[in-house]
Amino acid sequence: MTSEMITAAAAGAWRLGDLDVNRIGFGAMRLTGSAAFHLGTPSDRDRSIAVLRRAIELGVDHIDTAAFYFSSLRSANELINSALAPYADELVIVTKVGPYRDYAGEWGTPARPDQLRSHVEENLRQLGRDHLDVVNLRRMGQDSIAEHFGALAELRDAGLIRHLGVSGVEPRHLAEARAIAPVVCVQNRYGLGSTDPGTDELLRICGDLGIAFVPFFAIAGTGGARGPGGTDGSAGDADDEVLAVARAHGATPAQIRLAWTLRQGPHVLAIPGTGNPDHLTENVAAGALRLTDDEVAQLDAVHRPGE
Repeated sequence: MTSEMITAAAAGAWRLGDLDVNRIGFGAMRLTGSAAFHLGTPSDRDRSIAVLRRAIELGVDHIDTAAFYFSSLRSANELINSALAPYADELVIVTKVGPYRDYAGEWGTPARPDQLRSHVEENLRQLGRDHLDVVNLRRMGQDSIAEHFGALAELRDAGLIRHLGVSGVEPRHLAEARAIAPVVCVQNRYGLGSTDPGTDELLRICGDLGIAFVPFFAIAGTGGARGPGGTDGSAGDADDEVLAVARAHGATPAQIRLAWTLRQGPHVLAIPGTGNPDHLTENVAAGALRLTDDEVAQLDAVHRPGE
């Protein structure tokens, strides 16, 4: 079977609250330009719209986006609205709130709890929806997220949000949120070479609780990507190991990174993003890769050195 024939269903499915999604989704951040946010050059609008429509054709039913995903000429939410509205009933759109960028694209002060409603409403306006399927609260260094998460729980009760998640958190923040309202997903930086024991613990906790763990930058190699959380880059030591496994499967390193990520548990989703239709096809096809136990152990040794 060629990559062009493989759909997102090959990765299996998971449930976000009462919403079933394929474990391979799509991250919208790179739709807007050659680099994240205001970096690089703006994307070709028609090509970005074509990528979104092709993702749906390939069975992607879970798109991750945010109102602060924009470049000088492109808005990810506007592209999603233009390409996919009216939205299919089975399409789940996940947004995140908390960080803030001004009209010049510069990062501003993160939202206070009383400002989160305006963040939610801006996502609703841009996407052309009357509710948001899932909203992640992106922690921006707060010691406690209770007040912010409580504000989103009120918007959930008001019907503006269907389900809630958290992002950039530690285990204690997840516990704090769950004491306020149900949490259906946790979105943290995670991938080969990202060696944070706390996030490994969080992944395990999510599995025990039946909560989706949704890593971002899962396929970032050396050099990574920039965002409100800083930089992400996989350790150079991982590259040779990844390349060796990739050659054995006739796959790309990015596909191996995705396949390894999905092997971390049935509750792990992937949201690789791209503005390139060929890369989109490769990313979706990674859901059909089946790494051997020995290959997983080989890559685990890179991810968790010394164990």
